[in-house]
Amino acid sequence: MKWTNVLLLFIGAVLWSCSSSPLKEQYQEIDLLITNGKVVDGTGKTAYEADVFILNGKVVHIGKENTKGLKIKRTIDAEGKVVTPGFIDLHSHGSPERTPAFENFLAMGVTTITLGQDGFSPYHENLKDWQDSLSAKGTGTNIAMFVGHGTLRELSGIGRKEIPSEEELERMKTLLANNLVHCFGMSTGLEYTPALYAQEAELLELAKVVGEKGGMIMSHMRNEDDPELLQSIEELCRQGEFAPVHVSHLKSVYGKGEERAKEIIAFMQEQRAKGVQLTADIYPYNASYTGIAIVFPEWAKTKEQFEVAKKERREELETFIRNKVISRNGPEATLLGTAPYKGKTLADLEKEMGKPFEQILIDEIGPEGASAAYFVMNDELQTRLLTDSLLSVCSDGSPTSHHPRGHGTFAKLIEEYVNKRQVLSLEEAVRKVTAYPAGILKLQDRGTLKVGHKADVLIFDPAAVHATAEYSDPKQLAEGFEYVVVNGKVAREKGVLSEELYGEMLKPLSSVAKEL
Repeated sequence: MKWTNVLLLFIGAVLWSCSSSPLKEQYQEIDLLITNGKVVDGTGKTAYEADVFILNGKVVHIGKENTKGLKIKRTIDAEGKVVTPGFIDLHSHGSPERTPAFENFLAMGVTTITLGQDGFSPYHENLKDWQDSLSAKGTGTNIAMFVGHGTLRELSGIGRKEIPSEEELERMKTLLANNLVHCFGMSTGLEYTPALYAQEAELLELAKVVGEKGGMIMSHMRNEDDPELLQSIEELCRQGEFAPVHVSHLKSVYGKGEERAKEIIAFMQEQRAKGVQLTADIYPYNASYTGIAIVFPEWAKTKEQFEVAKKERREELETFIRNKVISRNGPEATLLGTAPYKGKTLADLEKEMGKPFEQILIDEIGPEGASAAYFVMNDELQTRLLTDSLLSVCSDGSPTSHHPRGHGTFAKLIEEYVNKRQVLSLEEAVRKVTAYPAGILKLQDRGTLKVGHKADVLIFDPAAVHATAEYSDPKQLAEGFEYVVVNGKVAREKGVLSEELYGEMLKPLSSVAKEL
């Protein structure tokens, strides 16, 4: 290269370094600048080097820019780390009144959660008032709210009736329609009382309302046992004629092997090919967690039913519970999470009390007396489901549940499936928990690092991410997500939670459109 060319390049570099930033023409200042990191933007695109500029809660620029003359309130050096969108948990639980900070979620990189799942939402006819009160107080994460079908049944006076009257059904539809203006859809929990009594005609009528209001249906399906799984998906897909439908925490209880997983995925793809807007999520653990009523028969799940069954059908009740628990991998596979039995299996209790576990469940615990983790899933099958592009990842956890998924899910996704097993690239793992769930919820301004989008951002070294929660000690916060930014504000930094709460109560697309 001629010396004149070298001189011109040198002069150009000097002039560039002395000149003010082009961004200064657009912005007087920047709230937060994240420099020297590798951007994993959520779309699945290969990571690239860029700086991220944040102002007034939004990403305003992504790229390498001269910042001379630009007032920057705070700079975070992300050298050696990745910068990603905040994670979105499609199936989560918790009480914003009791634990508004939701630190368990923030610690594992989650900036948006969904509440009102499994058919249970707060017992209010008008959820907007409840949402407004939360917005005034603040929450640590953003919240996308769903209307619970089981709660609608209770509010409408239907309860455990199999077939509601026309008046009751209309009341339920009206309550649903009114609340869908401010919620993202309806959730169903068809394995739980009172929703398990609902017939298909009722669910289809409600699905029409959900579709008319632009919402979606998230479902804990009627039966997750492998022999009944496809039938349960098919029932949900019939509702999908009227609204998008989503399988919550997809699992195959008793199912085994990668081939079975492929059959399940193929069946779901067939439904999608027919025009059903079907999606699903899954958590990266091989044990579920729910109330012990799951092993009781339908005719003995509530206190009233249980008392009658205990007196009039005792032998039949014992036989049912024994067979059910044995079919779910035996008493060793049920780990109780409720005092005074917390941390003990049914097998442990048999030894301690000196009597069969079915008698313990009937005489000491009852269908509403405990919750437990159930080790009923096959790792090979569940891993194949988790790595499929059709599925997002959820925690199905809360700040208080006695299951490690509530504190470890998203850290385990990175640590186990990206770093250790290497069955997912980092870019694909991030897509599954950012852009993909944002698309499912129709969140147009979250889920990707993009100019104009809300600044829900994570900064972390993937190699440092660690899920510390264990079944024996499940409430241990995840490690490695060094900075968690919610709506442009640093909500958690190097393990320290902000004193302020920066989350928002999110509005569905249909509601936003009405305001424009």
